Amino acid sequence: MLLRAAVLLSLASTAVALLPFRVAIRFGSVRLGRRAGSVEQCVWAVEAAARRLPQRTLCIEKGLVVQRLLRSAGTAAILHYGARHNPRGGQLEAHVWVSVDGRIVIGGAEAPEFALIASYP
Repeated sequence: MLLRAAVLLSLASTAVALLPFRVAIRFGSVRLGRRAGSVEQCVWAVEAAARRLPQRTLCIEKGLVVQRLLRSAGTAAILHYGARHNPRGGQLEAHVWVSVDGRIVIGGAEAPEFALIASYP
């Protein structure tokens, strides 16, 4: 699963960089499948692969890949996209997190600080 996560992270990075947002954000929205893999295994594989890849991976790439892996394993993961106005820098910031049955599985530490804009099943 680690190798699969690494390949998918690279593909997600490419999609985010080259495709329009409305297309790239659908990378993780695949049909529910029957592959093996628990939530913990999927999140671990993505986090471990992200630390080992030469390119920097952000929450959007990690979220897209976790969602894709979980949905491929038959788990109805939902990707959430939010934004906030940073009071220190005055900039608009975005964040992505993934939930399963209402429980955030990746990106949860920062999620409460962001206003939800959209969710993608």
